[in-house]
Amino acid sequence: MRIQVIGGGLAGVEAAWQLAKADIPVRLSEMKPLRFSPAHQSEDLAELVCSNSFKAQRVESAAGLLKEELRRLGSLCLIAAERARVPAGGALAVDRDMFSRAVTEMIEAEPLIELVREEVAELPGEGAVIVAAGPLASDALADSIQKLCGSSLHFYDAVAPIIAAESVDMSQAFAASRYDRGGEDDYINCPLAKEEYEAFHAALVTAERARTHDFDVYEGCMPIEVLAARGPDAIRYGPMKPVGLCDPRTGKRPWAVLQLRKENQAGSMRNLVGFQTNLKFGEQKRVFSMIPALREAEFLRYGVMHRNTFLDSPRLLGADFQCGLRPGLFFAGQLTGVEGYMESAGSGLLAGINAARQLRGQAPFLLPATTMLGALSHHISDKSVKNFQPMGANFGLLPPLDLRIRDKKQRYEALAQRALGALDEL
Repeated sequence: MRIQVIGGGLAGVEAAWQLAKADIPVRLSEMKPLRFSPAHQSEDLAELVCSNSFKAQRVESAAGLLKEELRRLGSLCLIAAERARVPAGGALAVDRDMFSRAVTEMIEAEPLIELVREEVAELPGEGAVIVAAGPLASDALADSIQKLCGSSLHFYDAVAPIIAAESVDMSQAFAASRYDRGGEDDYINCPLAKEEYEAFHAALVTAERARTHDFDVYEGCMPIEVLAARGPDAIRYGPMKPVGLCDPRTGKRPWAVLQLRKENQAGSMRNLVGFQTNLKFGEQKRVFSMIPALREAEFLRYGVMHRNTFLDSPRLLGADFQCGLRPGLFFAGQLTGVEGYMESAGSGLLAGINAARQLRGQAPFLLPATTMLGALSHHISDKSVKNFQPMGANFGLLPPLDLRIRDKKQRYEALAQRALGALDEL
């Protein structure tokens, strides 16, 4: 039986490659060059539309650990990356045209993969299918997905930064819910005195913003810096309002407060509530670290502001990337809420493996949450995540070590060793 893969990006080619390795015929549908999204220009597969870097190579980094896991699992994209790599210090960077050409040639040379240049406008109603159409899927296909998924297909315009909970200085913060409603650890509150708030506000309204593209829009989700520019107290009466909170250090209500909300069940990641932003990443680090409790904050993902399409995956997908609404239908890539080149490739790799296993009546291939790829697949299927947003590889996704290690470098090394050890045991 042949499986159809829709989309020839990094996720789609990885899925097709894994299926072919499992001796299953594949129809890989790619709409280029018949139709291009606003971000794509090349006719080749796996086109890199942003950076040409796959980030750090060090295994003790989140990006490096993910790549090592993918390498051990037989990633097509990493084979192509090695052929097209260019000097980039400690990062794995590629000649983007050479990389896409290498991927295309390997796909075209695989006898079990039929590459068809066609636009798929509607989800097939039956059969085994992997949808890896990316965040800029055609309007017709997006409409078809929305008919199936209903309100569980999102279009985000703005996302607030996420930080590692353990990097918050709790001597400058306190756990409480407004008016003592809810659990006491629901929110971490980061108070500011009047002088601290005024300095923060001044830096925020003058910080450098990221350039937007023609296909990047935001509506109805105002950036924190835009709101702040409306007046000195605009955000103090908005997302930084202190009402209903009492700082136990002073016994008084703070002048202003930033609340951090749990991003995952373990509480290891925290979202900056109401801080959707279009500031450049370096500016986010500089300005938001002016908040006393965040002076040493570790940013797991920075805020972004652009149009994107993604599923409310915890309500729809399992850790095998299969959709619960229709057996045999899998999703992969940024559409699932993984963010980044290698993250997309990894989701396609797992979707391909699991589609093959489902076709043969075998149990799903699920990686342990102690691996980076396993943690990502668990995150996109974690039903405890209420306000799901796209996420890239970061150590905040992994379960904590049994032994607390304060030194960050040593902690990351231990997490990486644990992850690769778990992978080797499979």
